[in-house]
Amino acid sequence: MSHSIPQPGAELISVRIGAQSYAIDIMAVREIRGWTAATPLPHAPPHVLGMMNLRGAILPVIDLGARLGLGPAEPNSSSVVVVAQIGEAQVGLVVDAVSDILTVTQGLIQSPPDIGGEILNYVNGVMTIDAGIVSLLSLENVMPPEPIVLAA
Repeated sequence: MSHSIPQPGAELISVRIGAQSYAIDIMAVREIRGWTAATPLPHAPPHVLGMMNLRGAILPVIDLGARLGLGPAEPNSSSVVVVAQIGEAQVGLVVDAVSDILTVTQGLIQSPPDIGGEILNYVNGVMTIDAGIVSLLSLENVMPPEPIVLAA
């Protein structure tokens, strides 16, 4: 696995899904918005909540918890949409909360335990902070390789 681990000094944004914390490279984050109901997309996979209009661009809205196998979200007024750039695409990732900004220090990020399976493709590394263990997500692997095509 050739995962890129952020260098010391890089910043990560920490998000919460249920009791779990995940980190996303802050360079992938375009903006953070409050939850507004997504427009459903017919025949979308279960983790695709629908689509949203972001200043004229139509983005897919992904239930990050469902995508990670944590069960479907029930977004509410306290939910947050993290707009992230993944490759050529921008997507909205629904999470329960944005918790913190983490600065990477030498030795902070460790390899995830080797248990095999798809989930490890989603996790580039793990960090232990005061609040517990935070998994560093590989957004390129979290999103399906085939683009979600939204017809104009």
